[in-house]
Amino acid sequence: MIIKPLHDNVVIKPAAVEKTTKAGIVLPDTVDKGKPEQGTVLAVGAGKNLDNGAVAKMSVKAGDKVMFKKYAADEIEIGGEKVLLVSESDILAIL
Repeated sequence: MIIKPLHDNVVIKPAAVEKTTKAGIVLPDTVDKGKPEQGTVLAVGAGKNLDNGAVAKMSVKAGDKVMFKKYAADEIEIGGEKVLLVSESDILAIL
């Protein structure tokens, strides 16, 4: 898969959702955990264009494991694989 996001967008491969707790309790798909999502950065854009014509450097890079806002991502399919497209401002932390 080859994708180059524009500006301050980031392509993320979502982490697998755990279906059982540490105690072994199986969680149904209908459970909304209400926690931010996690994933691995696949590609990053060049950065955000500033008013003075400069481009702000991106704070994440391909391979970083990140945590992002739950409803911020747009799900897209590229080459049969589902990935997420997120603005850098919606990324909460690098893990």
